[in-house]
Amino acid sequence: MGAIYQEPPPLLQDLKVTIKDTSLVFPPQDTGRRTMFLSNIDQVLNFDVQTLHFFASHEDFPSHVVAEKLKTSFEKLLLPYDFLAGRLKMNTEAGRFEFDCNGAGAGFVVASSERRLEEVGDLVYPNPAFDQLIVKSLDILEKEDQPLCIIQVTSFKCGGFVMGISTNHATFDGISFKTFLENLAAVLADKPLAVIPCNDRQLLAARSPPHVAFPHPEMLKLNTALGQESNSQVFDLTKEALDFKVFQLTSGDIFNLKEKAKTDAEARVSGFNVVTAHVWRCKALSYDESNNKGQDLERVSTLLYAVNIRARLIPPLPASYAGNAVLTAYASAKCRDLKEGPLSRLVEMVREGAKRMNDEYAKSVIDWGEINKGFPNGEFLVSSWWKLGFDEVEYPWGYPKYSCPLVYHRKDIILLFPDTVDKNGVNVLVALPSKQMNKFQTLFHEFLSA
Repeated sequence: MGAIYQEPPPLLQDLKVTIKDTSLVFPPQDTGRRTMFLSNIDQVLNFDVQTLHFFASHEDFPSHVVAEKLKTSFEKLLLPYDFLAGRLKMNTEAGRFEFDCNGAGAGFVVASSERRLEEVGDLVYPNPAFDQLIVKSLDILEKEDQPLCIIQVTSFKCGGFVMGISTNHATFDGISFKTFLENLAAVLADKPLAVIPCNDRQLLAARSPPHVAFPHPEMLKLNTALGQESNSQVFDLTKEALDFKVFQLTSGDIFNLKEKAKTDAEARVSGFNVVTAHVWRCKALSYDESNNKGQDLERVSTLLYAVNIRARLIPPLPASYAGNAVLTAYASAKCRDLKEGPLSRLVEMVREGAKRMNDEYAKSVIDWGEINKGFPNGEFLVSSWWKLGFDEVEYPWGYPKYSCPLVYHRKDIILLFPDTVDKNGVNVLVALPSKQMNKFQTLFHEFLSA
């Protein structure tokens, strides 16, 4: 059995980053002005996502060469991804967000750190100082004129560097963002695009008239119009003090969990399903009851997790679809069942949640959004970056040492990250108030050892 909990390593508080240049980049030729329709999935994702991609030094690519190549390649990508040079606008008549593909430009920032990359330490563990590696908005522009995508390249004294990318989530889901990275790598290597993106968001438009064929307990109806409500209903950006901990599951740990969850010798249990079931059980049972009378075993816990619908629709979406094509699956159970039931049943509930997301159900969710305007609703969300493969993208200077999202102060999201050493292992990042964290850690160990 591997190390269950990774003690936080010493973290640098200041990476001593200096911004050298901030600019706007534009498509190399006129792309024409147009408005891009955004689906009901895109509509609720008006918040920024930041990712970091760390690279070791390469003698053929000193920092100034990397910065220049990234800038010119990013410009070229603004032709097939013209919306990245546009702006997110609210169409007040339609009551919907849309992309104004107006060629206003994307952001590009060049920075340097006085640190060496090896001084940064364990890249897996979330470091607040990583915030210095991302520019989230450009001071040279007004608030309503911010780019949908900003790339910051920060060089370290050793020659290594990090590419920090901030995008509005309405632009990409994780799958289409990986395609964007593959296309960036291709252009950097003077090759054709790896994949020609499909930018037709109408493929996920609601039906006319909309037809909600299922109840959708995983969705919460808004009381105000879309665009007037903060996204705090989806992600609780809490101000309370939280402990951050990374729990490591080795490939051996995951194999053992799979064996426990098997109902017969032929049963196939996926790594995601078994890890998610294990995390669900620990998170639900660590819930701190306000009445201090202990765990209410009759309380219902609802887990949320994303499911890619590209291949589940009839006809399937193109694999190259460049927008958001993931919907929120759910599983609900009483805490008593989570505590006392077999792991196999919990895994089956997670599997059933994804299986539920067939063509008709997915279209029903999209149509529900057309009628109700709302957000996913549950106790917490498992957000998996485990198998997205950002670190499998090969650039002219090699593969990333590590790729990860910039981590936020959210107790209702548990993140799954790939491990840098054990490629079939996973790191589980949890942020909880101290009392709940202690209970989560105890349960995590007990259920894994049982």
